[in-house]
Amino acid sequence: MERTLLMLLGWIGILAQAAGIQRIPDDPFFQDVSVKVRLHPGLAGATLRKLVVDHDGVAYVLTDRGVARVFGDQLALDRSFRPLADTRPKDIALSPEGELFYLLDDRWLSNARNGTPKGHVPPGVFDRLTVVSGGTVWLAGPGGIARASVSDGNWSWVRRFTNTSAGSVELFPVGPLTNVVAEPELAVLKDGQVFWALPVVDGPKSLGGLTDVTTLARIGDSLVAGTHHGIGTVWRVDGAPLKPFETRLPGTNITRIVAVPGGRWIGTTQGAFFESDGSASRWAIPSAGPAAPAPHFRYYASKRWLADDRVVDLSVDRDGSVWILTTTGLQKVEYHTMTLAEKAAWFQRKVRSRHIRYGLSAERRLPVSGDVATSEMVDTDNDGGWSSYWLASQAFRYAVTRDPEAREFAWETFGALERLQLIHNHLGFPARTLERTGSKYSDTDQWHAAIDPDWEWKSHTSSDEIASHFFAYAILWECATTTAAEKDRIRTVVDRIATHILTHNLYLVDVDGKPTLWGRWHPEYVNAFPPTVYDRRLNSAEFTAMMQFAWHVTGKKEYRDKAFELFRTAGYLDNILHTVKLLKVTPGAIHQGIEMGDEWNHSDDELGFITYWVLCRFAFNEPLRNQYRSSVADHWDLERVERYPFWNFVAGGCGIAACEPEGAVWTLRGFPLDTISWSVRNSVRNDLTRLPKNFRGQETVELLPPGERQMARCNTQPFILDAGDDGHTEFAGDEYLLGYWMGRFIGAIAAPKH
Repeated sequence: MERTLLMLLGWIGILAQAAGIQRIPDDPFFQDVSVKVRLHPGLAGATLRKLVVDHDGVAYVLTDRGVARVFGDQLALDRSFRPLADTRPKDIALSPEGELFYLLDDRWLSNARNGTPKGHVPPGVFDRLTVVSGGTVWLAGPGGIARASVSDGNWSWVRRFTNTSAGSVELFPVGPLTNVVAEPELAVLKDGQVFWALPVVDGPKSLGGLTDVTTLARIGDSLVAGTHHGIGTVWRVDGAPLKPFETRLPGTNITRIVAVPGGRWIGTTQGAFFESDGSASRWAIPSAGPAAPAPHFRYYASKRWLADDRVVDLSVDRDGSVWILTTTGLQKVEYHTMTLAEKAAWFQRKVRSRHIRYGLSAERRLPVSGDVATSEMVDTDNDGGWSSYWLASQAFRYAVTRDPEAREFAWETFGALERLQLIHNHLGFPARTLERTGSKYSDTDQWHAAIDPDWEWKSHTSSDEIASHFFAYAILWECATTTAAEKDRIRTVVDRIATHILTHNLYLVDVDGKPTLWGRWHPEYVNAFPPTVYDRRLNSAEFTAMMQFAWHVTGKKEYRDKAFELFRTAGYLDNILHTVKLLKVTPGAIHQGIEMGDEWNHSDDELGFITYWVLCRFAFNEPLRNQYRSSVADHWDLERVERYPFWNFVAGGCGIAACEPEGAVWTLRGFPLDTISWSVRNSVRNDLTRLPKNFRGQETVELLPPGERQMARCNTQPFILDAGDDGHTEFAGDEYLLGYWMGRFIGAIAAPKH
């Protein structure tokens, strides 16, 4: 009765505190999706030169072997029109109406308009063409510039070059110069200079002093010039600079610029990016809240998005998808309208279809980089810990939706965690993971034969697993336990672990009779560290949370008594209340040869927040809960910059109304559907504000959107610029589900509109 009354008062207190949480509506957003286009074997080793997408949405690529087009998910040489099947055009271009034109050695033509557009030219003279409004075809080659008519095919020279050996010529239609000039303006790029712009300028045209121009685009009344070192913007009429030369960009070696409503797409030698002009568009990154404005760029690089980062060309089709041609392949970024709930359903299917191993949530190892078809589910050190998060997501899902499937999945994984205790005879000691005999994958020196000879189990369990298990059990108890038998199962597993820890003098003791490396909650370990080392605070909180929940579900007085004893005799409550702002480099804080105070360990943040949930929601009494809440707020204030849903919503669940759900939703929306651990390299970017080396290891002021960072677990610091394993691991994505359903549970994310 005492426990029930205290819990009731506790829930009333938490609900009162959390009542002010901002609820974010689940409005549709644009989810970016990477679509890889396979190269037909006939294009292996081909040089990919140019990309156009016609009015029907068909992507064509000019190669040194001919014109290729996309068929389904494959790029292959286009043999659609038999007369052109074996030709190798010099160039391709689109008319303003989106019709495909070809330049052959001795003629130009189009299959549009019933095949009527065509014109003959001297062999070997022209290697570039562009088609502009008014039915004009511009042709260029080493010898000069010519103009032809679509209507009759006749052509004439407009300018001859005296130096015919220097460099190639590129043509850029940039629209009429003024309202009174009917003839379209054509910018001509030769040897890094814009030397011709019809019909006004005859000769080199100064573009703000730029001499290494690589590409051009018209945006409004300006001419935007990409160079090897950044972007210059000038007035079209006389080339006078309109704003300072831009170098604070994700990439500065510019290869292509495409103007679109709401901004511009830019290709570089280190990926492609969209630069927003501040207006609404499908490509702009949503705001993360008033205190965290949306990033200026949306950056696509690494094999998550591109075959390689050297962009040759790019094009935006009529559906808003972005086609990106690189030196080794073609890929498309699509933007699907999606809600957070629909994204959760997508991840739900993904996890269930390929990431459940004996009820545990599993990573997949990919022997062939990025090829999920070659992958296998493998055991890891933290299978029990990560599976706890999957279990929690399903328990929250059941609490919100009452979907029996969610409850079924939660209890299936509970059975797996339960089995980690029962697979051996070492009472109250959860195995890290298990596998069938002879099939283990991860480091093999901690494995043991199970009671059943067909199985093995892994020892050396850490405090990570104990804290994670208690987190899962607490949420399951609160959200998805409906029968007395289910309560008994949770009560039993919790009692075993808690009894083991008390029986073994506050240590987690392995099968060798010794404490594991990190399974230590005795004051001789905890208080050996000064308050500047996080283990003093963390392990005090972990032990208190465990004892609170064990007391709540079992009613055994010894659990409560031991916690209060350590409050009185070892200062554990004081330790919990130590501010994390005290943490700093602490020389000499060593445990078994391991430096404890040389860096900020982000795994400890993760363990802290899963512990806070149990600590606050199962507090012994309301005064303690209020003290714990102040400790959570202290840590949350430091971590809020990461906008990680787990941190935000644990804080909200502990009664902190100002938990900034808009930042968490920003992360959930940006969470990539591709959870493969592609290597990313953001240190080459020029648009980031670097920080000096610091204790937290934060490399930049800006937090990059999730799709631009490495794919990693929540125990990984998100400000790391360069990381990944080149696509040899696929994570489940269950951390998205945990964040989403926890947000729904505490009322920070609204239910989807029907």
